[in-house]
Amino acid sequence: MNKRLLASVVGCACLTLATAVEARTSYDGSWNLLFVTQRGSCDPTYSFTVNINDGFVTHPNLVKFAGHVGRSGAVHASVTVHDKYAAGSGRLTRDAGRGSWSGHAAGGRCSGYWTAQRNG
Repeated sequence: MNKRLLASVVGCACLTLATAVEARTSYDGSWNLLFVTQRGSCDPTYSFTVNINDGFVTHPNLVKFAGHVGRSGAVHASVTVHDKYAAGSGRLTRDAGRGSWSGHAAGGRCSGYWTAQRNG
């Protein structure tokens, strides 16, 4: 392999890696969530804060939590805590969001809506 070709390949690889490390979405940051139960025996409301980093939704204290926000703002997430499970979807805008969720707790099914507000 000649030296110029090798230098080009290495340069492209470094540029690609740097771009991937710096990748961010317009939804990145801390968000306050409020879940409201409309049907079923779940608690009337739940509220907590999540973090979005490069489109991945995380919560520091929930091990079984998975979520993703697409470039369009479409969001899908699920959480399991002991015998409780919920999954939801919706859409985020620059500073707010809304969607629906369903799940089960204490042997009963429940569902409702959620809202989100960006912190800061």
